[in-house]
Amino acid sequence: MKRTLDPPPLPKNVLRALQDIVGHEHVLTTLEDRTTYSYDASKLSALPQAVVFPADVQQVSHVVRLANRWRFPIYPRGAGSGMVGGVVPERGGVVLSLARFNRILEIHAEDMIAVVEPAVVTGVFQKTVAQYGLFYPPDPASLEFSTLGGNVATCAGGPRAVKYGVTRDYVLGLEVVLPTGERITTGTRTMKGVVGYDLTRLFVGSEGTLGVITKIVVRLIPAPEAVMTVSAVFSSIEQASQAVCAVLQARIIPTCLELLDGATLRAVEPYCPLGLSERADGMLIAEVDGPPEVLPRHVAIMEEVFRRHGAFEVFRAETPQDREKLWAARRAISPALGRIRSGKINEDVTVPRSRIADLIKFNQALARKYDLVIVSFGHAGDGNIHTNIMVDRSDAREMARAEKAVEELFREVLRLQGTISGEHGIGLTKSCFFQWEVHPEAFDAMVRIKRALDPHDIMNPGKMFLPNRAFFGTAAVTGPKRSLRP
Repeated sequence: MKRTLDPPPLPKNVLRALQDIVGHEHVLTTLEDRTTYSYDASKLSALPQAVVFPADVQQVSHVVRLANRWRFPIYPRGAGSGMVGGVVPERGGVVLSLARFNRILEIHAEDMIAVVEPAVVTGVFQKTVAQYGLFYPPDPASLEFSTLGGNVATCAGGPRAVKYGVTRDYVLGLEVVLPTGERITTGTRTMKGVVGYDLTRLFVGSEGTLGVITKIVVRLIPAPEAVMTVSAVFSSIEQASQAVCAVLQARIIPTCLELLDGATLRAVEPYCPLGLSERADGMLIAEVDGPPEVLPRHVAIMEEVFRRHGAFEVFRAETPQDREKLWAARRAISPALGRIRSGKINEDVTVPRSRIADLIKFNQALARKYDLVIVSFGHAGDGNIHTNIMVDRSDAREMARAEKAVEELFREVLRLQGTISGEHGIGLTKSCFFQWEVHPEAFDAMVRIKRALDPHDIMNPGKMFLPNRAFFGTAAVTGPKRSLRP
């Protein structure tokens, strides 16, 4: 990664004030430390002026009030696993790490809720509540290291969204420090609650632009009793896509319904051999959960649907080892793609389920037009198809072709009545395309909300719907760049 331009240091009195608030040892200013907090999984990078680690909500409030007084930006940060540059400090300022907010404060088994701090790792939380016979369904691919606060800030999804929904469907209430320093609580501890505006939903998915989340109340559900998994291989992507809709029309709601296109299968086979036929052009991995006496009937219905739509190979996982073999292929995609090119542009576009085949066919044509390797896979059950454009980031001409392909992809997704982001959010990488999708009056309403809550634009500035155009034309931030909307 290239070294980014180093912004001027904070004024000494501001630095001392930060140290007084959180403690001298919890303010980092060395180049090495600041570099560690300069980037996320997008590969974009920009150096902050300092990194601070508050321990409680009062310290967060004091830091934010200081930022308002001195007009320096604040960037709330979890694990930094986001894909769109959402925590990159592209205007200098202070990265506010929530790493010390890492406690599960309460698990109330009778009410089936939990109260957590934002730095609790998602996978750790899921395993903890499982000990109570409870289940927290949201399962982003990064769940072994991503945090609940980051999941809430981006409204993370995952394979189980087709049946269980996404993060916002499990957030009952929040504690938030507003951009002007006030602490508020939103929502309830109950399943129902309609008093006033739904501020909880406003903050979920706001990508750190409207406040700092310091506490989360989530609802839990009973853990499923059993799980069964089945796969099907098709000779055309159209057959696989049609089977996705047919399963749901058969009144089966899978826990997961994942699709891998032919390009993905060809990439995975050398890395994780599945013994697939050369004519395999699409594969579905479906999973159902629930009472053990019901699942065999649901699996049988899915198998019949798959065969009726042209599957020439259907495999039922009869043992945990069989199930692991199927999911190993899905998990192998990312490392397998690393053998094709050193880098990738990972877009999380989402279309109506009936248009999945149209999207993948378009991706194939796009690959031919721009001489690129493009693989399509992901959560077919909810239409969220990850389109990975494989690139060598040191090849300027290939990167230019890839960026043109991204713009065409987004235009086609919107033509298909889809969305340019189903999971990752907008951040920096998609901010210049935001208005392509959002109605002008809706965009203006969002801007008014941002200005009302953050009058000095100090909370994660330049992200989402307020792009900092200088970012795309300066060397202050390194990494892939996106052309601005014409």
